[in-house]
Amino acid sequence: MEANGRVVRDAAGSAGDPLDILKSYGINSVRLRVWVNPDSGWCNKADVLAKARRAKSKGLRIMVDFHYSDTWADPGVQGKPAAWAGHGLAALATDVAAHTTDVLTTLRDAGATPEWVQIGNETNDGMLWQEGRASVSMAGFSTLVKAGSKAAKSVFPQVKVVVHLSNAYDNALFRWLFDGLKANGVAWDVIGMSHYPERATWRATTAKAYANMQDMVSRYGKDVVIAETGMDWSAADSCYAMLKVLQADVAALPNGRGLGVFYWEPTCYWGFQGYQKGAFDDAGKPTKALEAFRENMPVGIAPRAVRPTGMAAPPRDAAGRRAGKGRSGLSNGDLTIPVR
Repeated sequence: MEANGRVVRDAAGSAGDPLDILKSYGINSVRLRVWVNPDSGWCNKADVLAKARRAKSKGLRIMVDFHYSDTWADPGVQGKPAAWAGHGLAALATDVAAHTTDVLTTLRDAGATPEWVQIGNETNDGMLWQEGRASVSMAGFSTLVKAGSKAAKSVFPQVKVVVHLSNAYDNALFRWLFDGLKANGVAWDVIGMSHYPERATWRATTAKAYANMQDMVSRYGKDVVIAETGMDWSAADSCYAMLKVLQADVAALPNGRGLGVFYWEPTCYWGFQGYQKGAFDDAGKPTKALEAFRENMPVGIAPRAVRPTGMAAPPRDAAGRRAGKGRSGLSNGDLTIPVR
């Protein structure tokens, strides 16, 4: 966006560093995607290093999101990098390990230590199709996740490994995928979810997502993070309300298992490269949606045993019921405030 002349402004209309503006809303972490050999150069190893250094200089925490592709990887597209095109499963596992090690070693040597590493992006049906397509071979997908996880831990032993799916409301999908990984001996630390509700139905969809989060914690004993969320920038009031509920839901998960909420892509505005779900308006200023993050600023980040203050569970009725995505070629990563 900066290379295309886009200027991000604060609420008063003054131009500024987007990271500084986002920090003023309480955002404390960035999520940086990695592509293998992208044609544009954005999100390759050198670009991710530059962003990681920039984030660290601002005191921001880092999640690294490996797509294991030269371009977007999501539930409908999990294409191999061109350099890996003819490789079978064993070779792909070696590729995943080498690429993961290379990128993370580069970050380590530059002092840009991540706290979380995501092995694949929105891997609803695995990654690196067809060898790693989960519906074809859960064992194949598991082999690739193991390769990436082992490589990440070899560089950063304390890093938390994230496995990420979209459709946070779809409990059957999450059970199928994570039961499959568990049955194949895969170890992971965090379950990542994408949550992109619509303005008219966000309450019902978010309630389903919360039920799924609770089930993931109970079923697997893992942490949960909302790795992506957003709503059309023109629906800022609804997005604000959704984020308030979503953040409270994550904070209310048992035993402090809810890590936080990443907004994708907050600084995108005025439909940059076709993306409409940012949290800045057509003048490049923050919308009301980001106030949901600002209002959590006093919460900060506490150790797991400490519950965040001021983050009550969402209201419930007498029966215990809670009361009432496109892609772009953006060059920057996701940003968030975890609730602990």
